[in-house]
Amino acid sequence: MYILGLWDGHDSGAALFEDDRIVFAANEERFTRNKLEIDFPAQTIKEALTYAGISSQDIKHIAISTSDFAKTLTRTFPALKRRYYKIRRRKFAPSLANLLSKKAKYILTEIGPSRLMQSLSGSVVRKELSKLGFSDFKLHWVDHHWAHAVSAVTTSGLDKGLFLSLDGIGDGLSGIIGTFQGGTLNILNKLSGKHSLGIFFEHVTNLLNMRELEDEGKVMALASFGFPVPDEDNPILEMFTLDGLKLTSKYSSLKLYKKLHNILWQYPSEQFAYMAQRTLEVLISRLVENACAQTGLVNLVYAGGVASNIKVNMLLKNSEKLKNLFVFPHMGDGGLALGAAAAVNIRLNNVVRYRLDNLFLGPQFTHMEIEETLKKYGVRYQRSDNIVEEAAGLLKDGHILLWFQGRMECGPRALGNRSILALPNSAAIKNKLNIYLKERIWYQPFCPSMLEEEAAEMLEDHNGINNRFMTVGYTVKEKYVDQLIAVINADNSCRPQILSRDSSRYSQLLQRIKEKTGYGVLLNTSLNKHGEPVVNSPSEAMELLIHSRFTHLVMEDYLVWTD
Repeated sequence: MYILGLWDGHDSGAALFEDDRIVFAANEERFTRNKLEIDFPAQTIKEALTYAGISSQDIKHIAISTSDFAKTLTRTFPALKRRYYKIRRRKFAPSLANLLSKKAKYILTEIGPSRLMQSLSGSVVRKELSKLGFSDFKLHWVDHHWAHAVSAVTTSGLDKGLFLSLDGIGDGLSGIIGTFQGGTLNILNKLSGKHSLGIFFEHVTNLLNMRELEDEGKVMALASFGFPVPDEDNPILEMFTLDGLKLTSKYSSLKLYKKLHNILWQYPSEQFAYMAQRTLEVLISRLVENACAQTGLVNLVYAGGVASNIKVNMLLKNSEKLKNLFVFPHMGDGGLALGAAAAVNIRLNNVVRYRLDNLFLGPQFTHMEIEETLKKYGVRYQRSDNIVEEAAGLLKDGHILLWFQGRMECGPRALGNRSILALPNSAAIKNKLNIYLKERIWYQPFCPSMLEEEAAEMLEDHNGINNRFMTVGYTVKEKYVDQLIAVINADNSCRPQILSRDSSRYSQLLQRIKEKTGYGVLLNTSLNKHGEPVVNSPSEAMELLIHSRFTHLVMEDYLVWTD
C-alpha cells in the first residue's frame, strides 16, 4: 500500500510511504528554488512518483495536516500567503498594511479547526491533486501537532515514553504533550495557541531585526554573548507561568510583543537574546521534568519548530530525569508531510515503526547525468578511482570543498550528501565561507561532522550519546577549542553530527581525514549560498561552484575544478 503525505504551508513538501518503508521525502523549495516554499508541493509529488516508478493512480490514500481557519483561508486565497511570505522574508518595505497583516496573522491563527474549515480545505486540496492526475483516493486529515508527535514516535526506535510537540501555532494549539507505547499515543495536555513559546521566540527574533521562522538559530547564537542573568532577575521569564503541564502567558501574543519591545529598549541585544533563550530553556526543561515526575517515564521524543533549538535540547539530553532523548530531525513544519503519512499508516495498517538510518530520501542522479552536466558547463574534471583519497588530500591542504553525493538529504541539515566541507581549525576559513558564500552573521558558527571516537574524546557531555542528525548541542572540552575554532560558539558549544565508522563514503572521508590530520572532524555546512535552498541537482551544484570563489567540487566519483 502506498500512502502520500502532503504539507502545503510554510516549507511545503511531500513524503511517500510503501507499507512499512519511507520511500521518498523532500520539500518543494529544493525544486522551485524558493527558500521555505509555501505553495502546493506539486513538483515534490512528481519527483516522489518518478523515484518510486509509479503513477498517481497507484495511490489510494493521501494524508494532509492542518485545517484551522488561517490555513483554510490561505488555501482558498493563495495570494494571501504569497504576500505574507514576502512580508516575512522582508521582500516588501515596511508599511502600515504590512504591520496590520502581521497582527492579523497572530489573531487568525488562534482560531482552531472545524468541520466546515476541513471541508473547504479539502475542496482546494482535491482540486490541486486533480491537476496532477489523482483520482479515486481517500483524503485523510491529521491534526498539526499529532503529525509532529507521530513523526517523532515512529522514527525514534523507542517502545514507550513521553512525546512533546512544540511549535508556533497549528490547528489552534502551540503544542501537545503525552505518552506513547508502540503506536498508541495518549495526550496528557494541550498547550493553547494563546500561550505559545514558539510565537514568543518569533517575537524575539523579529525584535532583533531578524526574520521569524528562519533566524531563530541566530538568536540562540547571539545569546551566548550575553552576560548570565539569574532566573529570578529575568523579566522575560516572569511573563510565563508553568503549573504542572499547564503553561500560560500573562499576555496575549500582540501584547507580549509590546512588552518584549519595552524590555529590549532597556538591554543590549545580546543580553535580551540571552534572557529570551534562557526563558525557553527553563520552561521546556521544567515542563518535561514535570511530565517525567507525573508519569514515571524516562524517554522523550520531541518535534515541532521549537525543537530546533539545540541549546534546549542539550539541557534535555543532560537531564537526570531522562534516559533517552530523540528529536525528530525534520522537526519543523517541513516534516509534517512525513508525520501525516505515518499517522495514517498507523490507522490503516498499524505500522508503528520505521528504520531511520539516514535522511537521504530525495532524488539521486546517475553518472551519465552528471557527466552530461559537466560537459555542458565546459569545466575541467576527471573521474577518480579513489575520490575519497583525493578529497581528503584537498581538505588537508586547506581547500574548501563542495561535496555532492547520493540522494539529497531531507530536512534542514547538511548530513554529508549535499555539503560544503573544510577543516574545522581555521577561523580564516570560517570567515572566508561567511564573506564569500554564506553571508552569515559573524557570531553564528558552522557545525562539525565527527567520528564517534572523536566525539567521545572532544566533547564534555558525549556520554555515549550519538547525534547523527545534528539535533542536539554538546560542549567542547577546553583543550580542543583551538582544533574546533570554526565550529563552536562563544560558550564552547557546538551542534555536531556524530558518525560511526562504516562503509558510507562520508564516514570513509572522515576516517581518511583522521589519518592525515590526527582528528576525524570536518566543518560541514549545507551546499547552498545565502538565501537559497540546499542544492538538489548537478547543474545547481555547478552554478554554485562557478559563482562562488571556491575552486573544487566532488560530485560522486568526479573531481571538478575551476582554477
